[in-house]
Amino acid sequence: MSWRRWVGVLVLMIIVSIAYMDRINVSLMITNADFLHVFGLENDRVAQGRLVTVFLFGYGISAWFLTPLFESRWDVRAGLLVSIMLWVIFTGASALTTSVLLLLGWRALLGIAEGPLFSLKTMYVSENFAPDQVGKPNAVSSFGVSLGLAAGYPIIAFLMAQFGWRDSLWALAALNLAIGLPLVLLFIRPSGTARASVVHGGMTGLVRSALGTPHLAPILLIEIATLSYLWGTSTWLPAYLREAHHFSLSQMSIFAGLPFVVGLLMQFVGGAIIDRIPTRMVPALFIFGGIATALSVTTAIVVAEPYVSASALVLAGAFWGIQAPAIPTMVQHVARPGTVGSTYGLVNGIGNIVSALMPVLMGAAMTIHSSENLASGFWLIVGSQLLTVVSGTWLLRRLTRNAIPAGGLQYRSG
Repeated sequence: MSWRRWVGVLVLMIIVSIAYMDRINVSLMITNADFLHVFGLENDRVAQGRLVTVFLFGYGISAWFLTPLFESRWDVRAGLLVSIMLWVIFTGASALTTSVLLLLGWRALLGIAEGPLFSLKTMYVSENFAPDQVGKPNAVSSFGVSLGLAAGYPIIAFLMAQFGWRDSLWALAALNLAIGLPLVLLFIRPSGTARASVVHGGMTGLVRSALGTPHLAPILLIEIATLSYLWGTSTWLPAYLREAHHFSLSQMSIFAGLPFVVGLLMQFVGGAIIDRIPTRMVPALFIFGGIATALSVTTAIVVAEPYVSASALVLAGAFWGIQAPAIPTMVQHVARPGTVGSTYGLVNGIGNIVSALMPVLMGAAMTIHSSENLASGFWLIVGSQLLTVVSGTWLLRRLTRNAIPAGGLQYRSG
């Protein structure tokens, strides 16, 4: 039944939101004096950014290389259950450590465990919705990104203020265990598909097929630029608001989350647009969204008034959000049948590996220009959005010259 498919989409949205709380907790912890003191990270912005970068390297490698294993051997339900159990273990282990090297190791392992998530999400939508109906479920399941960031900042800030940073990690581990696992067990049905036989050659065949995906280069560049914005802003926005504009902890948590709240709403708008336009025109969302996001971030940098600057970043989140559903939609359309998960894993994996450099690069830029404020690092965000515009234009021209290959989607009713 149709409603059961949508319940699965909502469950995936919740799982993604919990995962993003796991990812951005460090962004708030680097504003906590006790956390910085325990790990010797005071006044070292490059080392602070490295806590995010090492997670993303693990995530990207896993998304690229582990996803074919998941797609060839397990269905979406089994893959999610394995992943969530590992999230619980690695998040809890992070709360126990006092060594920065061990913390980096646990962050890398957490990234590896979360790597297949978005490929599993994309596989679910491909298996349960027809090709002309994937825009909205892609958008709704991706709401978890904005929801996790919007809710995660105030929730983690509250937990840290009331109980300390270690207990906030325990709380996130408990959230995965108490909510994530039961939802998957109850509402994500086994697909019953013999996945290894879909593509000749098993895992090797899946990897080869993914590498041969049409229009892969511009899609990869768009994913890199999109994730660079996400990881750059989610890592440094709290510190920027707190240190450059002297917001209180409560003000900081609200304005750090607001860009992703409006981004969540605009993701649904983007999904609705995608379902109403020809596939060849979908890259227009990257062109429009990239230009508007770049202008908004530029305004935030050059305007000194704190609330105007913060509001411009909220607007940037809206324009970035409208682009989000377009990437999995493009992958679902161009991937060969049975390879959607591996193809998205390739795109998402390389995107995260490259964009993992953004938190460190922004930290380095802020260190060089620390005499003013932290805004200098955000020029790199502007550059990432200009790359989105160029790559979106490239993809649009290619799609208008060449028809998208038929197929690329699997549909299972009910």
